[in-house]
Amino acid sequence: MAPKRPAGGGAIPKAVVKQKPLAAPTVEPPAARTAGEDGLYAALDLGTNSCRMLIARPSGGQFQVIDSFSKPVQLGHGLEASGRLSRGSMARTVHALQVCRRKLDTHGVARMRLVATEACRRARNSRDFLRMIRRETGLPVEIIEAEEEARLAVISCAPLVSQRTETLMVVDIGGGSTELVWIDLSNVDPRERSRAIMRLSDGFAPRGPDAARVVDWISVPLGVATLRDQFADVADDQGRFALMSWYFEEKLADFSPYAAGSPPEHFQIIGTSGTVTTVAASHLGLKRYDRTKVDGLSMSSAQIDKVIRDYLSLGPDGRRDDPRIGRERHALIMSGAAILQTLMRVWPTERLSVADRGLREGLLYAQMVRDGVLTPDTMNGVA
Repeated sequence: MAPKRPAGGGAIPKAVVKQKPLAAPTVEPPAARTAGEDGLYAALDLGTNSCRMLIARPSGGQFQVIDSFSKPVQLGHGLEASGRLSRGSMARTVHALQVCRRKLDTHGVARMRLVATEACRRARNSRDFLRMIRRETGLPVEIIEAEEEARLAVISCAPLVSQRTETLMVVDIGGGSTELVWIDLSNVDPRERSRAIMRLSDGFAPRGPDAARVVDWISVPLGVATLRDQFADVADDQGRFALMSWYFEEKLADFSPYAAGSPPEHFQIIGTSGTVTTVAASHLGLKRYDRTKVDGLSMSSAQIDKVIRDYLSLGPDGRRDDPRIGRERHALIMSGAAILQTLMRVWPTERLSVADRGLREGLLYAQMVRDGVLTPDTMNGVA
């Protein structure tokens, strides 16, 4: 399946370079409004591998997480071969969504955005599945396009953008796809660069000479689950890893920054995904995950390579028992590592900024900005 861009898209020229229905859920209100002091928002990301939700309230220029949920549902299991979501996968997912529904009811959440991504974009029976979700849970889950998924991942990373960054790449390694967005910030005042990223929430189209400019973006239909499935029949662990790296790199041939070679000075790459945070936690030797130590961490390419070599030396059995990886991620970590290492090799750069944030956080930011309870001007970047 070919990588995706918007209709008529591509690089911007460099010169321009089940339960009763929820009580009136506000998914896309027609006009901005202010949430009350206790106004809560929810964001749900139904991906190829996991179902994850955050419930939060705005707090100053950020938000405070009130409750969360994460469950590996393997929605995309078997999709590569059949083109359809299986009955078992759908049943597991509906069960997880029923838990989410109970949490939403418990907290009285009315403002929410509940989205499905690559598995539902690709499956022939996804519309039937959405009707099943609505019938069994009452939740208004919608399928979003790859561009919006990429955009939401980008804005979630805005607080991690350095004032020194002139060229930024945000990488979101999902279960079924990987989104890459290449952004030129050279004409943006250094103090405004984080806020300029937030202003991309409305779209990637050029907004003026002093705004963040999306040079190119791509959605590669390979994530940790789909890439693993492509080479599931390869028995040799290291051979499978090499093949996954090669196959992913082939999909980048038409991504315009790929052809440009090494990135310019003041380049920053931000990686957001379970793969990136797991590699970071392994580097830190965390046997119990701690978001406060991982989010915003800067890792060198040598440190990333060392962790990946360690994973390979452990082999499948060793990775399964490694507490730094965890039982839920061990089967997917090497396909994610293949993607991550390929990106660090293609654009040789010394450091990666680790983001424990992504689509859910982007959904929350976008809703709060839309309602006027959070503005891009309140966002703060890193020095």
